[in-house]
Amino acid sequence: MFWTMIRGAVIRRRSRAAMAIIASLVGAATLFVLIMVCLVVPAQMTEEMRAYGANLVVTSNQTGVTENGIQKDMVEHTTEMMTATGFSQTHATYRYETVRVNSASYQMAGIDSSEVKSMNQFWDVTGQWPTKTNQVLIGTDVAERLSVKIGQSITVGYVDDNSTGTILDTDGTRMQIVGTVSTGGNEDSMLYVTTDTLNKLTGKERGVDAIEYSSQATGDDLTKLVNNINDMRSMNVTAQAVSKISTANASIITMLTTLFWIISIVIVALTLVGVSTTMTSIVSQRRNEIGLRKALGASNRSIAVEFYVESALYGVVGGILGVLAGVGVSEILITTVFDRAVELNVWIMLVCVAAASLIAVVASIIPVHKASQINPAVVLREE
Repeated sequence: MFWTMIRGAVIRRRSRAAMAIIASLVGAATLFVLIMVCLVVPAQMTEEMRAYGANLVVTSNQTGVTENGIQKDMVEHTTEMMTATGFSQTHATYRYETVRVNSASYQMAGIDSSEVKSMNQFWDVTGQWPTKTNQVLIGTDVAERLSVKIGQSITVGYVDDNSTGTILDTDGTRMQIVGTVSTGGNEDSMLYVTTDTLNKLTGKERGVDAIEYSSQATGDDLTKLVNNINDMRSMNVTAQAVSKISTANASIITMLTTLFWIISIVIVALTLVGVSTTMTSIVSQRRNEIGLRKALGASNRSIAVEFYVESALYGVVGGILGVLAGVGVSEILITTVFDRAVELNVWIMLVCVAAASLIAVVASIIPVHKASQINPAVVLREE
């Protein structure tokens, strides 16, 4: 009998029921899309921020096991500590030496071009990266100062840090300029060669001076990574977060999260108003029916339960339809705007349906209270 009454109430007032369902549909769809976007955007932003360089740098303390630079096994150990946290990362190593070109001192870095290119995608490189012996990539400031262009050669002499500044290789080494780099930073005043080229230039092999990491870890997770590495004093290295990258990333994520909650509150409020208005109208239309049922002995509780169940049904139906609509909208939005694949989460879908149902029930509290206040004697007298 209970479900028969519910079905009859819905069928007789199909237009009102449709309005309540539409209100729940819009709320659930918007909420689902917002959640999907807020899951995708931080990941997208983190990935894009990683293209702007390192957010964690590990440097040699020049003592103990790193007295002669960070050796290969130590690089691998540090990288294992990074990946063990579950955050993906890319890294690049740098060995720095002071060299001379035309009697002027410059800093040269020995690198693995593929590593540095992968991590520093914001570098504006004209020409090629150095991949062969005696190929050099120079900063735009260096190119301007030396008045050289891509394809020309320069003579590079090595300066020992422990010497008085004299060129040890008096003849120098001829290197071909294969490209120029512009970043607006210190990179513009440096020279880059392969590690093998730098080893041959200096006549000695040693470890690297710095490892730069671009990790997905942000905020407290990134701080924890830094602390874990620094707590390993036997490693003789120092880790520090690059604040301009990590802070910007954390700020963007915080801003998006805050925006999500503000919009979600607005959506919940609008859905509450829409469902509450519809239920108030339904109660008003069923005023005579309610009065008659109360005159026949129906309790306020039984009437309230009927309205709450009816509202919950509107919320469930609207929530399901809203989630289905939200799946389509979020897929179009995320693939076209953020260029990412949509990974549907069943739990998010269920949460949105449950939220739509709960909002519908909460929105019915005031209309149901009004229904319980109907005086059957007054209603029957009017009839």
